[in-house]
Amino acid sequence: MTTPLILREGAPARLVALSSAVADALNGTQIARCVRTAQPGVWEVTAGTHIGVVEAADQQVIIQPKITMNRLIFLMGYARHPRFWRDEIVSLDPEDNLPQALTTAFIQLAGRALDQGLLKGYREVETSLPVLRGRIREADQLRHHWGRTIPLEVRYDEFTVDIPENQILLAAAVRLLRIPTTKPTQRAALQRLRFQLADVTPASASPAIPRWTPSRLNARYQPGLEIAELILAGRSFEQRVGQVRVTGYLFSMARIFEDFVTVALAEALTPFGGHSRRYDTCLDDEEQVDVLPDFVWLEADRPVVVADAKYKAEKPAGFPNADLYQLLAYCTVLGLPVGHLIYAKGNEESRQYTVRRAGIRLFAHTLDLSLPPHQLLASIGDLAHSLETSRQRRY
Repeated sequence: MTTPLILREGAPARLVALSSAVADALNGTQIARCVRTAQPGVWEVTAGTHIGVVEAADQQVIIQPKITMNRLIFLMGYARHPRFWRDEIVSLDPEDNLPQALTTAFIQLAGRALDQGLLKGYREVETSLPVLRGRIREADQLRHHWGRTIPLEVRYDEFTVDIPENQILLAAAVRLLRIPTTKPTQRAALQRLRFQLADVTPASASPAIPRWTPSRLNARYQPGLEIAELILAGRSFEQRVGQVRVTGYLFSMARIFEDFVTVALAEALTPFGGHSRRYDTCLDDEEQVDVLPDFVWLEADRPVVVADAKYKAEKPAGFPNADLYQLLAYCTVLGLPVGHLIYAKGNEESRQYTVRRAGIRLFAHTLDLSLPPHQLLASIGDLAHSLETSRQRRY
């Protein structure tokens, strides 16, 4: 394995010696942008908006976010559970890459849960038995064993450790053990967790990651389950580009930003009344072009605020203001005189536009993701007040 190539999301291009096969693989998977230079074997390499770890042939690529790991994990966690993630509850090494940081957090939180013993619960089991246990599944008994008394098709509740909470923790531990940058000390800790969960059904035997419901009984598990779900939400992939095998574990910064903004904005707007929900509509009367804004706030089921979260400004060649055109389409379809774009600070500037002959106002706001959690949430509160104020002005 060669020396890992460490890129920082949003940083300028850097000159890197790569084989043509590896450069083509990185370009083909859109993990990074590699441009050939005049110097043989040297490429200008720029990270995309995905962060994590990738291996292409014998080259390991680590893509770091612009913000600290503590801040990043706060954004990811808050989008899943706003009440729980108001405070930072784990201490992370700033030198760790994202998978290593998630592993550290998982080991700490899952360890605290399992050190008190495995949680047990009731699980419904359907099986064939030679003796009666629970209830007979009459339809299955007649279908499979017509005229015979045994075996019996039964359904019963079993008190077991093989419940969704433990299955999720096991699935996360197995996922982390497959990541090549996991440290030896982390691997040892993960193996201990896996041993504690030896009586739990492996994730590969389950059709999907099971759902769990917060309750008083699983309160001590909840921090570990939240971080486990973040780990399982990462995109783990393996594919071939030409003759090169590419594997990776990645998160999209654009998706992380969008999820955080929409959840935090809904929380901040709640005191003003109304609610948010997925709002599918169409651009045209023939309903051939779908329109799906990131965020729509409704009162009496009527849209009153529309916003789009954009981690980076979209400016493709020949169409330099794509974000504004998209937002204008949202405002037109929803019949709103005001629309909002929300960017990560440093990727775009705060601005205001008034559409000629239409009178529609388009606002571009920025959020500083490097702020401590309480300050970042306060800035979201200020943004919510700004959205509410701009809405009221139309009257």
